[in-house]
Amino acid sequence: MRALRYFRCGPAHEVLQIVEDADPVPGPGEVRVAVRASGVNPHDTKKRSGWLGALPAERGVTPHSDGAGIIDAVGPGVSEGRVGERVYVLGAPPFRGTAAEMVVVGQDWAIPLPADIEFAAGASLGVPAFTAWLAVLADGPVTGQTVLIHGGGGAVGRVCVELAAWNGATVVATAGSEPGRATARAKGADLVLDRHADDVAGAVLEVTGGRGAARIIDVDFAANQTVDAAALAEHGTVAAYSSTSDKTPTLDYYAFALKGARLSFVQGGKLTPSQRDAAAQTIGALLARGHLRPDISSVFPLDAAAAAHEAVEAGAPGNVVVTPGGSA
Repeated sequence: MRALRYFRCGPAHEVLQIVEDADPVPGPGEVRVAVRASGVNPHDTKKRSGWLGALPAERGVTPHSDGAGIIDAVGPGVSEGRVGERVYVLGAPPFRGTAAEMVVVGQDWAIPLPADIEFAAGASLGVPAFTAWLAVLADGPVTGQTVLIHGGGGAVGRVCVELAAWNGATVVATAGSEPGRATARAKGADLVLDRHADDVAGAVLEVTGGRGAARIIDVDFAANQTVDAAALAEHGTVAAYSSTSDKTPTLDYYAFALKGARLSFVQGGKLTPSQRDAAAQTIGALLARGHLRPDISSVFPLDAAAAAHEAVEAGAPGNVVVTPGGSA
């Protein structure tokens, strides 16, 4: 099979290359997916660039944890009835990801994809949708709460907005651009703020009668923790899924401790089996109702994967996908 791979960290156009590799064989409890689309997420580009640390794999890395395609082989203990099933992949192996014509994953991590959803959209569900579920709903319903969502126009943030609004929260979202703010409004935010110009904490306190937001979803904890501490209600939760501006931020401990706050660091690729199953059930139900449709920004062939990575790094306005094995 053809696969994308890099053997050192660095700029996409310098380190990404196409290799020929043996077709993977599914082991016990595993399925092999013929990949039709592979989603590119910011954590994929951060890992490839070296932002998350040195490359530990001597055999190189085939990137991307998200994908979609058709199961074409199963390992021992998996029903043969799954062969031919359309699926989306969540959490592919860290060194042999979905940027290849085939990928092997545990059977529970290949989730049925409804027939009316294209592979490109399916490949955009994994990390964004499951991170959003963890950030918004992992602790239970947010019905009747005020939820502040930083980066409400981003790939994860827009799903957070949609989930929180669907679940009956009052949603306050921020975004740094007018297109991002328009996306947050379209997904159901009640109040959308310019993160550069508006008094975000003041607006949240006004909306809540001075109580603050019961839950804050944060795309950049380092940049936003002062606002978070001011906007958070007593006994509230900050669920952060990135700290891009500073990966080792200094924590203002008492700003949160004196509110009895809970800090929750969430990653869509780090779910317990029970979290995965609960999230998949919610996401599947919403997909069936026509919700949570990813916004595809661009689709690239595997040979142009470097351009796909660069599009994500440039802040693409929607999901970016590569197609290792035919049309998405």
